[in-house]
Amino acid sequence: MAAEFHLYLPQLRLPMDEIVARAETAERAGFTGMAMMDHLEPPGAPGAPMFEAVVTAAWLAARTERLTVGHLVLCDAFRHPAVLAKQAVTLDHASGGRFELGLGWGSVVAEIEAYGVGDPAARTRVERLAETLEVLRLLWSGEQVSYEGKHHTLRDVCARPAPLGGRVPVVIGGTGPRTLELVSEYADWWNLPVTSVGRLEELRPKAGKARVSVQQLVTFVGDEAAREETVATARRRYGAMAGEGGMAAGTARELTAHFTGLADRGVERFYVWFTDFARPATLEAFGEVVQALA
Repeated sequence: MAAEFHLYLPQLRLPMDEIVARAETAERAGFTGMAMMDHLEPPGAPGAPMFEAVVTAAWLAARTERLTVGHLVLCDAFRHPAVLAKQAVTLDHASGGRFELGLGWGSVVAEIEAYGVGDPAARTRVERLAETLEVLRLLWSGEQVSYEGKHHTLRDVCARPAPLGGRVPVVIGGTGPRTLELVSEYADWWNLPVTSVGRLEELRPKAGKARVSVQQLVTFVGDEAAREETVATARRRYGAMAGEGGMAAGTARELTAHFTGLADRGVERFYVWFTDFARPATLEAFGEVVQALA
């Protein structure tokens, strides 16, 4: 079964020109898209230099021709939905329809508390996300709309232009009951955590018509003689994230087999997070995997 690949590249510890170079290399290698993270402070790396998510996406869209750009995922608490709706539509038009809106209710509670950007309670965050998704749908209609919710209010507003295709594609990730309800109602793509792949067949019916994606940490073994050292470095660098099936390691042939197995189970997109920070040489070599599943 065919599947598409998106490069997942957290926009930290790299100058912007190197991030752009990776986007351009990924495009040449056959990747379909590229996604960034969204934090006010890098998780696990306080003080590390990091660029803002939406502006980075805009710059990458301007510097590429075919790549879909997006995020895994934007934090709902960081932006008012009216601002987010306008940002998304602006990127949609500027890129010729190459922007997708990945959205979540926030994964780092300490960050939300430290920056004072919202109520850190899980129930409040998921309630706010549900309202945001409803507001986005209303605003993207291009019609005059009103809305009265617990967290958001609209009074006879009209947001134009509307998205090029009628709406901006939405990506939502997670496996919780309320999250899956939102996936089923609003999402074009459901991003399943790789640690929950074993539950794919169980959870799939709850995601409605949303297509399935998986984010996968990958260690590419380009030199068989250096396999042990390459894998050990990745495990040391990523710690717990590299355990419990979180990381796939191997040659192009081995990784092709790994991703083919997931594609055969219905996964249609892979967000690949390379443990060597997506060196251009790695992206070029991984193109063999991309083409094998095209």
